[in-house]
Amino acid sequence: MVLALGAAVGFGSADFLGGVASRRRTALSVALAAQAAGLLVLSLTLPLLGPAQATPRDLALGWVGGLFGGGGLTLLFRTLARGPMSVVAPVAAVVATTVPVAAGLLLGERPGLPAVVGIAVALSAVVLITREGPEETAPDHLDPDAARARPARATPAIVGVALLSGAMFGLFFVCLHGTAPASGMVPLLAARLASVPLIALLAFGRGEGVRSVLGGQGVAVALLSGVVDMVANVACLVALRHGMLSVVSATTGLYPVATVVLAQAVLGERLRRPQLAGLGVAALAAGLVSL
Repeated sequence: MVLALGAAVGFGSADFLGGVASRRRTALSVALAAQAAGLLVLSLTLPLLGPAQATPRDLALGWVGGLFGGGGLTLLFRTLARGPMSVVAPVAAVVATTVPVAAGLLLGERPGLPAVVGIAVALSAVVLITREGPEETAPDHLDPDAARARPARATPAIVGVALLSGAMFGLFFVCLHGTAPASGMVPLLAARLASVPLIALLAFGRGEGVRSVLGGQGVAVALLSGVVDMVANVACLVALRHGMLSVVSATTGLYPVATVVLAQAVLGERLRRPQLAGLGVAALAAGLVSL
């Protein structure tokens, strides 16, 4: 549970950093820089983690998971750049939690009746979190460029993409859970070897060269996001191997708390009463699922 909570803090912080960088750069360039930074960190530390025996199944699960994770990250960063983080992050998290819970039940896990109730409660959280009032003016202390780039409302299209990104993250967790403990961190390496080329292909296909990815404003924030995300991935993988998929995914599903707190503290975003209630309901849902 400590590892799962640590992963939640890491994922939420990485999402915030990626969202901030995506307001000054394209989502694809941010995702590529972040994923490449994570790959570099993992490649340098993997030899220090001891021997590992990864089967073809472990590698395949890691590779497929990397496709889901890379795609979900790209969609999430694009959505965080276009919509309020305080809405986008919780919506994606609810789905990212629900998908692994459902998969765990299908695989034979039986966490109990509260999990079923928690999934139903989570759906109501989406409705509350996405309710917004009239548009408000950004606080004067915000950076002018960031203020102009920050939309005040979450449109149905933004919410839809957030839901899709959450589903892809959920499938990523399912793939990681299926790997054997003896494989160590090798599945994460396979995941990055899938996600980095995928995002690079998408980025270069849109005319973004190496300079646009590794240069310009926000690159340092994007790289830091990737490093924090990789640390969170390692903690999550270890937690998944020592606990039920449904329990661990529900705990890591609390990551929007970190994103929302940072968005309010740094960007000046303000939650309205329905959204505050939605965050509380989402936390309640995650708690019920973990019982």
